[in-house]
Amino acid sequence: MNLTTPDGAPRVVVTGTGMLTALGPDVASTWDGLVAGRSGIATITAFDPVRVSSRIAGEVPGFDPSGVLDRKEQRRTDRFTQLALVAARQALDEAGLPGRLEGELAERTGILIGTGLGGGITFGEQIAISVEKGPDRVSPFFVPMAIPNVAAGQAAIFFGALGPNFAIASACASGGHVVGEAWEIIRRGDAEVMLAGSAEAVLSEPLVAGFAAMRALSTRNDDPAGASRPFDRGRDGFVIGEGAGVLVLETLKHARDRGAQPLGEVVGYGATADANHVTLPAPGGVGAIRAVLRALEKARLSVDDVEHVNAHATSTPEGDRAELEMLRGLFGARAGKVSVTAIKSMIGHTLGAAGSIEAIVTLRTLRDGVIPPTINLDDPDEAAAGLDLTPNVAHERPMRIAVSNSFGFGGQNSALVLRRWDE
Repeated sequence: MNLTTPDGAPRVVVTGTGMLTALGPDVASTWDGLVAGRSGIATITAFDPVRVSSRIAGEVPGFDPSGVLDRKEQRRTDRFTQLALVAARQALDEAGLPGRLEGELAERTGILIGTGLGGGITFGEQIAISVEKGPDRVSPFFVPMAIPNVAAGQAAIFFGALGPNFAIASACASGGHVVGEAWEIIRRGDAEVMLAGSAEAVLSEPLVAGFAAMRALSTRNDDPAGASRPFDRGRDGFVIGEGAGVLVLETLKHARDRGAQPLGEVVGYGATADANHVTLPAPGGVGAIRAVLRALEKARLSVDDVEHVNAHATSTPEGDRAELEMLRGLFGARAGKVSVTAIKSMIGHTLGAAGSIEAIVTLRTLRDGVIPPTINLDDPDEAAAGLDLTPNVAHERPMRIAVSNSFGFGGQNSALVLRRWDE
């Protein structure tokens, strides 16, 4: 078996995954819910949503970080960091790596944790305290709890990784960028193992109000389970969500030397800018098309090799339309032969965490040969005619190559090409 790619770079495999979403506190529960077509969207409980126009969200049920953080540590970390640490612990466990890295393994392991907003809940709480009670009441932990790089830093402290360590904040493209950049770090020899993931916790009144003020959120408050409707004519905005996804990436040689079983392989990554509008995608999804083509070029594959796309598909009118145009523009005459899914229909839009979560789901899709459905797709957009969007019911299909798309405000695009692991 070749341990390197044709250009001499090490092959990079995924050996561990961790995840928390509205469908459950781990990969298994989330995957089971996705395949069943179950919605995790419900009325917000994190705060009283009576004053906001969008009162629904995808909350992680029964989240308990005590397996990683003690009570004092929980008080000193924002929820987004807690989600990231729990997902990272799950990923390390599945990969068969120790709870505390030491020696050469520690030096050759890095961590990238992305996010859209970082410690947004802490930010809002501490500003309110400053206004209502005075600046002398602001917590000394305000800044280290709120800054977006703190999850990556805390993960290194907790798990002992001494390699490259930083955050990526590219809005809703963050999770895809993190996995791709971790892949590049390993390929260029700066690490042998990378924990790559992202986390988001934004369920506070001012943050939800901010997205609502943009008219970006669904207001289908009387039908939470039916509110997120990617590619459906009735879509009226995205449903905000929280969660985390973390992957262990390592060279194939390192994985084989320690007897680890790969879950899949990362073979390509592309990143582009629309340079068009602060929130709206470029017409025709041209920036996204360029990201996928670049990822396929690095993978030494063509568009004809792609069998599945995990779509960004947030359930916004303009975003979904541009992605449908992107699918047609990318695949041309064979667009209808590519199976597409939009899992935000079930877990909501986890913003910066979405790309990492969806990369994990895409790997599981390839491994199991089961495509989770796009639920609530009852009346497809006219631009969806002839496309296979996996409406409402999961579909079995053996596949080898898939693309996972993530796009962010600011016109930032990421695309990952993933391959089913096959000895």
